[in-house]
Amino acid sequence: MHKLLIAALAATTLVPVAAQAQSAREVRESAREVRRDQRDLHHAQRHGDRRDVRDARRDLKDSRRELRGDWRDYRRTNREVYRRPAYVGPRGYNYRPVAVGHRFEPAYYGNRYVVNNYSTYRLPPPSRGARWVRYGNDVALVNVSNGRVLEVYRGFFW
Repeated sequence: MHKLLIAALAATTLVPVAAQAQSAREVRESAREVRRDQRDLHHAQRHGDRRDVRDARRDLKDSRRELRGDWRDYRRTNREVYRRPAYVGPRGYNYRPVAVGHRFEPAYYGNRYVVNNYSTYRLPPPSRGARWVRYGNDVALVNVSNGRVLEVYRGFFW
């Protein structure tokens, strides 16, 4: 009876670890699938007809949706990674939700607010001339040359 109880306790403590590893693997596989579907779309745009392009766009959209779901599962199981201290914005800061195309002042995407360890948060690497920036509890991909928001994840940090 004692051995059975110890085995049951060991099993309950190992299950969450296995679930986290599986979730991280699923996120990586989904990201690979998105990249493959992007290549397929570019190929269809160059060499295919309208139906090929439409099918490739649909596949890419489905892959992105699956990746987003995997990322949310990872975030839910690793809440401590996304817990950050309170945000202190630049002088005169007043939070308003932003959307793609919004223009930030340079004070909002300075070194103080940059998210350098984007891979820890499972964010995609920023493109050339862009950086991930914390804005309140949101994270935004900002074009550094003009301050335009390229992508936003609302409620990113707890």
